[in-house]
Amino acid sequence: MVYIYYMKITHLLSVLLVTLPLIAQAQATVVRVQNHQIYLDTSALKTPVNKGDSFKVILSSEKLTNPKTGKDLGLVYNYSPVGVITEVQPLYAIGKLPSETGVEIGQEALVQTAQPAPQAAAATQAEKSEQPKVSLHKKISYQPVEQEIVSLSSADITAPGAENIVTLSTKGRISVWNRNGEELKEALSYQLPSGRTPLALSAVPLRGKDTAEIFATVYDDRLARVRTVVLSYENGQWTTLDTLPYFVKEMGCGSEKTLWLQKAFVSGTRPGNAHNVVYQNGQFGPGTQELATQRSWLMGANRFPFADNNSLQLIYTTSVGRIKLELPRGKTTEYKDFSVGSPNRVKYKQEIVKFYPSLQVVESQGKPQVAAAENTTKYGLLSSTFGQYESGKIHFLSFEKGRLTLQDTVALDGFVYDTACSDTAVLTAEVLPDGQSSLVEILK
Repeated sequence: MVYIYYMKITHLLSVLLVTLPLIAQAQATVVRVQNHQIYLDTSALKTPVNKGDSFKVILSSEKLTNPKTGKDLGLVYNYSPVGVITEVQPLYAIGKLPSETGVEIGQEALVQTAQPAPQAAAATQAEKSEQPKVSLHKKISYQPVEQEIVSLSSADITAPGAENIVTLSTKGRISVWNRNGEELKEALSYQLPSGRTPLALSAVPLRGKDTAEIFATVYDDRLARVRTVVLSYENGQWTTLDTLPYFVKEMGCGSEKTLWLQKAFVSGTRPGNAHNVVYQNGQFGPGTQELATQRSWLMGANRFPFADNNSLQLIYTTSVGRIKLELPRGKTTEYKDFSVGSPNRVKYKQEIVKFYPSLQVVESQGKPQVAAAENTTKYGLLSSTFGQYESGKIHFLSFEKGRLTLQDTVALDGFVYDTACSDTAVLTAEVLPDGQSSLVEILK
């Protein structure tokens, strides 16, 4: 009898574990405060918010340090009293706090949401998943280098036909690499001035030479301005050809690459429309071609004739990290099953500006596919807020029947700041847990 009773109890616990929802915390931003009512931006949350969910606002934080060893133990948070979600809309939710506690716009709130039970969640994932278990793309990973790489390109720099990989590190080091089996050998390097945050790197031949110019875009922390330094390696030395007051980024693959620029901070933290870069009368500057980027940065944007061979459609990363495609006649489609994540960011006038990894459009079996990077945050609810990531993936999306569809996924060992595209592969640099980077080629 005791054995039978034990089995019944075990079975009952198993049923409860399967059927009861799990409680998880999601992070939302306070966008409006009206007395006790708090408006929260929930557009980026993966778990739906429901009426009756509880929440609390992070009012402040303080660094906790061991006074004897000086070891950083993390942050201690000061929270508001617990409130309740009273109204849910598609992109925001309204919550009510028991009292006015000095909540301000821009602060983060932790919302306790109910996740599906494990059994139901597994069934739902099985129904939704389009991701194959084994990647269809071959991946080549090179031995790690002692740099944290934020952007990269592929071009002939050292000599015609060299097909160098060019990288930009968090410390402003530009490196030109030669492939040597599974290793990369640094052939050239150039150090950008200090006090500048590296943002993007491109390499395109615009002067009619056999080798390409390098365009390194940085953010001047002191002047709060974006600048692009144009470099060339000629006759055994580096030459600074120009400094442009624009954000510059390449689009396209290999020999088909084009170069674009846009004026930064035209509307608050948003940039202006893009123009092609031309070289005329010994200077680099904007050309006559214009590209409306929907106020998104050139990093995280591209264009291709997805739906109409007579015109180019813009595909870009939205402010919340979703992939969106502009279609003819004012139609759009958005892929919502993952958010990109932006480790590369700067502070501009008390606001955080995010630079998403580039989107690459490659052709596979005669059809275009979009290569988009997804970064997985480190453990902790505030990891995405501070751009802290630990691993990444490259997803390949196709455009079929009026929507974006997941075709393949390549898993990475580290997270990525940016991607690039050569004639044969999608390039990225995975930043590993020890701070080193491994260059990865994902063959088309």
